[in-house]
Amino acid sequence: MEAGRRKGKRRGSMICSVSFPSITPLVLLLLVFIGNGTFSVSALKYTSTRRITSLGLARIQRHLEKINKPAVRSIESPDGDIIDCVHWHKQPALDHPLLKNHKIQRAAPQRPAFRGGRRPENYSAGGAARGAWQTWHHVGHCPKGTVPIRRSSVDDVLRAKSLYHYGKKQQPKVDAPDVDGGKGHEHAIAYTRNTEGIYGAKATINVWDPSVQTSGEFSLSQIWILSGSFNGSDLNSIEAGWQVSPEIYGDSSPRLFIYWTSDGYQATGCYNLLCSGFVQINNKIAIGAAISPVSSYEGSQYDITILIWKDPRLGDWWMSFGDSVLVGYWPAELFTHLSDHATLVEWGGEVVNTRPNGEHTFTQMGSGHFAEDGFGKASYFRNLEIVVDSGNRLSSARSIATGAQNASCYDIMGFSNADWGIHFYYGGPGNNPRCR
Repeated sequence: MEAGRRKGKRRGSMICSVSFPSITPLVLLLLVFIGNGTFSVSALKYTSTRRITSLGLARIQRHLEKINKPAVRSIESPDGDIIDCVHWHKQPALDHPLLKNHKIQRAAPQRPAFRGGRRPENYSAGGAARGAWQTWHHVGHCPKGTVPIRRSSVDDVLRAKSLYHYGKKQQPKVDAPDVDGGKGHEHAIAYTRNTEGIYGAKATINVWDPSVQTSGEFSLSQIWILSGSFNGSDLNSIEAGWQVSPEIYGDSSPRLFIYWTSDGYQATGCYNLLCSGFVQINNKIAIGAAISPVSSYEGSQYDITILIWKDPRLGDWWMSFGDSVLVGYWPAELFTHLSDHATLVEWGGEVVNTRPNGEHTFTQMGSGHFAEDGFGKASYFRNLEIVVDSGNRLSSARSIATGAQNASCYDIMGFSNADWGIHFYYGGPGNNPRCR
């Protein structure tokens, strides 16, 4: 599947050294002065027409200059993204006040080893599952000593509720997995608890491009690593997976994403590299960039493998993508409870349901099909594994429970076999005759 299929045949290109791209040509064309220092702004695709003062525009530009670091090289992806290759010492992470004297850990930590019996292998009945990659790789890579960062634009910020909300979860998940908390978020997840400590989690996640009905909604599939209280403001969370979010990215492509918070999604943390915190060391993976190719109904299946684990020596939480690609890490200094260990891991899907037109959203989860449809039709997580001791050893996640807040809209079914180990199918179409 070609990278540009959903958006036409626009060809990507290399761009010579571009520094602070605060305003795109599109926005310049669409800023129409209407008096009293106020502008009417309309951006591409999912951005609504809205008014912004010249002072507000200046504030956005200053913020973009903070997060869009000077680029050694910039690459235009076929999907329209600009990927800036930023020297790894200049990345946003080091702006965090807790990381002022942080020494970037470039040496690879010891990866968790699988413990116990034959490790489950890839399952290929009914069609092979293949690894997915990223669209921008079709036109270039970043040189060694740099990290690829998706450039943020005025367009991106204007799709958010406000500058403060840009890059943050607006109505975050703050309820335990066995509590139906509502708040417009619906889940279909598997989870496991261990009060004595969890030190990592892994899964291979099927990648689709679910339909999202409105720009204020999203559909994602991810791993959550959690510790702290769901009732207070001390919940710590590390998250990674893929998501379709028109508000954040301005399109309907599935994208690799990360998220973190140390205070229950209140003031700390953000998506991707939209604030300081996550330290990237890899020059091949752009967090927030589109994943390609994606799975098709009764056709080829594509998935990504994500492993997150705590370095037993220094305490940082590392993330790898695929079989062995180290992406980077969340420094232990960012967290309270997770500076020690996690107590809960969740795997699964989440959608935002804003109830457009007074009824349940049509936003899909996973492939948009229910779990019972199985391989090639429903989305899956396979090879669920966890690190349950500080000895840095992975094992199959045996003691898991599953749950869906509204099984008429999105559901989940768990299984176990010698090939995929602990795995599940999940998802659904949203609005349907049984889901209104």
